[in-house]
Amino acid sequence: MILEEAKSMSVTTDTQTEASPTGHVSLDPDRKHDPHETRFGDFLKATIKFEASDLLMKTGRPPALRIRGALKPMDTPPITADEFMQITRHILTEEQFADLHKFGSVDFAYDYDDRNRFRVNLFQARGKLSVAARRITANILPFEGLHLPPIMSDVALQPQGLVLLCGVTGSGKSTTIASMLDFVNARKPVHILTIEDPIEYIFEDRKATINQREIGIDCLDFKIALRALVRENPDIVLIGEMRDAETFEAALVAAETGHLVYGTIHASSTTQTFSRIYGLFPQEDLEEIRKVLAYQMRAFVYQKLLPTLHEDIHRIPALEILINNTVVQKHILDGREGELREYLNSVEARQTGMIDFNQSLVKLVESEYIHMRVAMESSPNADDLKMKLKKLG
Repeated sequence: MILEEAKSMSVTTDTQTEASPTGHVSLDPDRKHDPHETRFGDFLKATIKFEASDLLMKTGRPPALRIRGALKPMDTPPITADEFMQITRHILTEEQFADLHKFGSVDFAYDYDDRNRFRVNLFQARGKLSVAARRITANILPFEGLHLPPIMSDVALQPQGLVLLCGVTGSGKSTTIASMLDFVNARKPVHILTIEDPIEYIFEDRKATINQREIGIDCLDFKIALRALVRENPDIVLIGEMRDAETFEAALVAAETGHLVYGTIHASSTTQTFSRIYGLFPQEDLEEIRKVLAYQMRAFVYQKLLPTLHEDIHRIPALEILINNTVVQKHILDGREGELREYLNSVEARQTGMIDFNQSLVKLVESEYIHMRVAMESSPNADDLKMKLKKLG
């Protein structure tokens, strides 16, 4: 399917500078640039049909699909240099083709239909053309399908404040946030605004109205998107990764003004998240940031995906959940965030839905989801985990 005749707004080359690494564009939806006029459209169709996560195209080779993590070559003739150039000239405008020549690559998005979007990078490698296309879908799993605990519904339905998903790249943070937002989407008539780099899932409006803005395609950069945020009248905001002080400060301001703000941050635990946040700011600002965080934090959720013992479950999340209450708030205000690890292991914390990472590992071993060896290798404190596992018998 092709997009409707109305062309969507996109960032043009007029806004780019010499420092731009790529030309960010949105694919023109008219017949002149329709991918289905070339074999590229067939490759996109096959990507959807076989539920692949990615399509890779390289000059002189048949295209390949990434299915369940493994690349599978398609049973089709290789793409010649002449055909690749023909495809490129067909799907790109003159300005976009100039960007490819100038920067060596060009990014664009293509909405195949209402449930499938492709984020495409067309680039040169050793003078020849290649494509990496990621399929973005509307297939958002509920908490149960992701093996997330019931407390996540309470976190998702907070009226305002800051919720951070913590972990390394590939730990499933975006998938968990998508599930949380869709949980709200099914239950509350609110305006949800996302600022993403890149968009990971497509949301379909249910009770909520959802607007997704992709950096480089719908807006030039995070700074411009954040400045426009308040004027766009959201109730809930996803700001993607908290990469710098300006982004995090914007998140705190939004939380202070009555918004529920979701974000992600690279950290190895919920308690380490505090030091990661404070490290973004100069020393003289820390007291104020600590105070605002103490009152605006709603929950920090750290997760790590682990291989399972089940053939039908590829990976499962081990979680650590820290929820703000009077005890946690006082620890933050007093600068004793490092002591929250002890509180996480208390009966009081567990009764309110909080969980320490080792406790999560114990539950997964006890439920026979993961091997004990995997748990030991994943634990930040193997001795403590060993003691907890011994109590199981």
